[in-house]
Amino acid sequence: MSFVILQSCCNDASCVAVCPVDCIHPTPAEAGFMRAEMLHIDPETCIDCGACVDECPVDAIRAEEDLLESDEEYLTLNADYFAVHPVQTDSAVPERKSWRKSDFSSLYVAVVGSGPAAFYAALDLQSRKVAGIEMFERLPMPYGLARFGVAPDHPSTKAVTDTFRSLGKKANFNLNLGVEVGQHISHAELLEHHDAVIYAVGASSDRRLDIAGEDLPGSHAATEFVAWYNGHPDYADRQFDLSGERAVIIGNGNVALDVARILLADPLSLASTDIAQHALVALRKSNIREVTVVGRRGVAQAAYANPEMLALLSMEDIEVVLAPDEVATDEVTQALLDSGDTESSVRAKVRFAQAAAGREPSGAGKRLVLRYKHSPTSIDGLEVVERVQLVRNRLELGSDGSVIAVPTDDVETLHADVVFRSVGYRGLPVPGLPFDDDRGVVPNVNGRVIDPVTRTPIPGVYATGWIKRGPTGVIGTNKKCAGETVDMLLQDYAAGTLRASRHPLNAIRELIHERSPDVLTFNDWNLIDRAEREAGKVAARPRVKFVDVKSMMDVVRAR
Repeated sequence: MSFVILQSCCNDASCVAVCPVDCIHPTPAEAGFMRAEMLHIDPETCIDCGACVDECPVDAIRAEEDLLESDEEYLTLNADYFAVHPVQTDSAVPERKSWRKSDFSSLYVAVVGSGPAAFYAALDLQSRKVAGIEMFERLPMPYGLARFGVAPDHPSTKAVTDTFRSLGKKANFNLNLGVEVGQHISHAELLEHHDAVIYAVGASSDRRLDIAGEDLPGSHAATEFVAWYNGHPDYADRQFDLSGERAVIIGNGNVALDVARILLADPLSLASTDIAQHALVALRKSNIREVTVVGRRGVAQAAYANPEMLALLSMEDIEVVLAPDEVATDEVTQALLDSGDTESSVRAKVRFAQAAAGREPSGAGKRLVLRYKHSPTSIDGLEVVERVQLVRNRLELGSDGSVIAVPTDDVETLHADVVFRSVGYRGLPVPGLPFDDDRGVVPNVNGRVIDPVTRTPIPGVYATGWIKRGPTGVIGTNKKCAGETVDMLLQDYAAGTLRASRHPLNAIRELIHERSPDVLTFNDWNLIDRAEREAGKVAARPRVKFVDVKSMMDVVRAR
C-alpha cells in the first residue's frame, strides 16, 4: 500500500520535507516544481510510514486503500508522472551556504501584504530568529488569496491558514491590519524604520480582453465575482444579474472553472460553506442553467489543473459537455503527445477531455459546456450583454516550440445573458516602487527589486508572490518563492549591504497608530475570526464572514 495526493494539494511541499525516502515529487529543488499543478507520491518508493499525512496542512493525502471511486484516477496521475519523471538518486553534495550561519538577531524586516506569500516569508524569517517582523495589510483581515480567492466549496485548501496562526504568538512578529502603504505610511518610511522591506501584495486586478463591448453592463471580470462571493469588503456591494439562463466565461483556468462551478452549484450545498451571505442569497435566486467556458487554444493547453476537471466530472447534478471535434487530437497536439518532454499532466488533460466527450448524456438539469480553440472577437448587445462573437482557431507551433492559436474564417455567435472575463490576474503599481506595466509585476531578479534603468538591485527592497513572478502556481507555490526572496535578503544582510535600522519598532508603531487609529493586531483578528466561527455554528456553516469594516470594528470594540 502507498499514499496518494488528491485534489486539495496546496503544493507547499511540507510533505516533501518529512518524507524519509524522498518519494514525493517534484521537490522544490527540481525544475518542474514551480510549474507543477500538484505533487505526487511514487508508489514504488513509498514505505507507508504516514509522515506526509501528518504533515499535510490541507488534509490532501489518503491511503490507497481508502480512496473513493471518484478519486481512483489519481492513481493513474501518479503513475503517469513517474513514467515521465522516474525517481533518480541525487548524489550531489548540497551547496554550502556560509551566510546561513550568520547572526540575524539584529535584523528588522517589514512585510507588505498578508496573503500566503507574505506569511511564508514571515515564517521563514521567524525561523532565522530575526529581531522583528512588521507585517502591514490594508484590509482589516489577513490571508489574502487564501480567504478571498479560494472557492468556498474547497474548504480543505483554506486550511493552509492554520499554518500561519503560530506567528501570532511570536514576540518578534507584529501584524498591522488596516494600514495601507502609500496612504498611512510611505515606502521611504518603511525603509527608514527597517533594514529591508518585502512586498507581497499579490495581483489584485484583472487582465483585459481588449475587444469591443468588453465594458458593456453584464460583462464582468471574474476576479470581481470571485471576490464578491468570497466576501471581500471592496466588492460586497457589487451586483450581478443572474436572471438569464446562460453565462459565458472567457478563459479556461482554475478561476474560470471555480466561477462555473459556483454558478451551477445547488445553493443547498453552498449553504454549508463559508460563501458570503449576500452571494448565497443571490445564487438562490439565480436562473443560470448553462455555463459555457471558452478557451482560445486546445485542450492540451488548457490552463485549468487536472484535479479541477476531475472534480467537475464527478458532479452528478451537472452535465459536462465537450465537442468531440474540439478535443480531437490534431497534428500539433499529436506532436506534443509524441514528445518525451511533454508533461504527464498535459497528456492527462487530453485523456480526460476525450473520455468526457464520449460520455452519454446524463440528463442533469444544468450543463457546463467546455469549448476549445475559440476566441472572442466582440461582446455585443444594445444596452446590456446579449451575445459573444467567437472565431474558431487552428493550432500552430511557434518557432520557440509554443502553441499558437491562429484565427480562421469560421465564426460563431453565442447567446449570453452574462459574461465573465477570466484571462488572468494582474498586479498593480506599488507607490514608491518601479513597475513593469507589460507583465504587471515589480521588476526583480530572484526577489531583489531592481532599478529598471540601471538593472541593479535597489538596496533593502524585495518582492515575493504574484507581484514578483506574476499570477502563476497555487497557494503552496508561494512557499518556495518566498524562501528564494528571503535567501536573497539574508545574503545581502550577511554581506553588509543593508544598513542597520535607525529607529526602534515602537517608533513606527506610534506613527501607525497616529495615522490609522483603527489599526488592528493579530489578537484583534482572532476576535473577529472567533465571532465569524460562532456565527457559523448557529447557521451550521464553517463561518459567516463579515463583509464590512464597521461590523469587524464593532466586534473588536465590544471586547
